[in-house]
Amino acid sequence: MPPDGSLFSAWESFYVIVGSSAGALTGLQFVVIALVADVGPKGGVREVNAFGTPTVVHFCAALLVSAILSAPWQRLTSVGVMLAVCGGVGIVYTLIVTNRARHATFYRPVFEDWLWHVILPLLVYADLLFSALVLQGRPGPALFAIGGGVLMLLFVGIHNAWDTVTYIALQRDDERGPQEEKRPSP
Repeated sequence: MPPDGSLFSAWESFYVIVGSSAGALTGLQFVVIALVADVGPKGGVREVNAFGTPTVVHFCAALLVSAILSAPWQRLTSVGVMLAVCGGVGIVYTLIVTNRARHATFYRPVFEDWLWHVILPLLVYADLLFSALVLQGRPGPALFAIGGGVLMLLFVGIHNAWDTVTYIALQRDDERGPQEEKRPSP
């Protein structure tokens, strides 16, 4: 059964905006990482794998779901299968991130970190998996749930990128110590 064209076309602008935003934010995250690489923050590969890489993964997941829902599918079940795979892989990846965060050496996560790096992404990927499974029978509500989840992935990524940048900036200020008094120029 081909998907109802009007069902997907009604979401076209939404996924163009979300997908474009996810792509741009992924690129921006690469720029930020490149700029702070020479700062030498306290931390290592474990911290990057637990707190930096997932941000890029969430942006890429939002981009992928946007692409899936913008493609000219012939069968609604094919869309559901692709989205279910994305949700399942996202759940597994979030569990891996949880393990990485628990074993971070230089930084101990606080509740806010667990919320934004583990709990919210896990809920979004579970929502994506569940929505994909009911897409065939209840496409309207499923598409709203998927849209909300993809938007939440963007918000999670934006929050986590900002959190990382501010942490590095504050850490850098702490290493500099008290500011020297400004001396008048001669």
